[in-house]
Amino acid sequence: MTRIALVGIGKIALDQHVPALNASPDFTLSATVSRKGSVEGVPAFTDFATFLAERPDVTVVSLCMPPAPRFDYAHAALMAGRHVMLEKPPGATLSEVHALEALARAKGLTLYATWHSRMAHAVAPAKAWLKDKTVQSAHITWREDVRKWHPGQDWVFEPAGMGVFDPGINALSILTEILPAPVHLKKARLEFPANRQTPIGAQLTFSGNVTADFDWRQTGPQTWDITVQTQQGHLALRMGGNVLELDGQPAAGENTIMGEYPALYARMAQLIAAHQSEVDLSPMTHVADALTLGERITVEDFHF
Repeated sequence: MTRIALVGIGKIALDQHVPALNASPDFTLSATVSRKGSVEGVPAFTDFATFLAERPDVTVVSLCMPPAPRFDYAHAALMAGRHVMLEKPPGATLSEVHALEALARAKGLTLYATWHSRMAHAVAPAKAWLKDKTVQSAHITWREDVRKWHPGQDWVFEPAGMGVFDPGINALSILTEILPAPVHLKKARLEFPANRQTPIGAQLTFSGNVTADFDWRQTGPQTWDITVQTQQGHLALRMGGNVLELDGQPAAGENTIMGEYPALYARMAQLIAAHQSEVDLSPMTHVADALTLGERITVEDFHF
């Protein structure tokens, strides 16, 4: 199996990446790099340059730290001849990811910008159903509790943290995957807490009668829904892309074939074997457009 290093041992790494790698038939977790975190039984480094120098046998690096510092790590890994997998969003800016893609191409290495929500169980069936349909309208409702998913993680409200677009980009990754034709943003309303740098709520209007409602203040049950009205019927994706309904009837649901993160690592193995990269920035482009076009609304302070 291919040796891989996990860089940034925080909540998402421990909750998703480590279990996926432990179950992977393609990779073995051979090193971690983190200022504080570690994984029991796995050699741990606190300095990335030291890891690169001392472990040339580890040929793949999966980066799970927040997006702001990620470019420097990805650049160093590619320069050292390692394949690189990027947690979403792939970077702090579009231009830096374009630079990484060009570097990976020049080095003959794989760069994979992952979108885990595209691997949800019902996304592929939804895409297949919509392929030959005429879309009349679509709406995203993506509302969750930031205190539950990012407890005390102030970085999400700092520049490059993306705020509510951290979960919202998951919805956009599904939308850009399943719609048979691309859309572009026309208008955005962004709600910024008075004491924060990134939005906590957003309402988006796209071409093609597509709209979205993102909110990070919902307590209790969480809402991750995408509905699409076509001339040939109505589609709903629920539970973050894991449940499909067609004209109000269940059509595909959760199964145990493969979870989102195991599917990402399986895809990474395929890309390495094929000497290919996969860098789709369309979800991140919509976020960048929203932050460019968006009307800023100041709302009450937010504290964890």
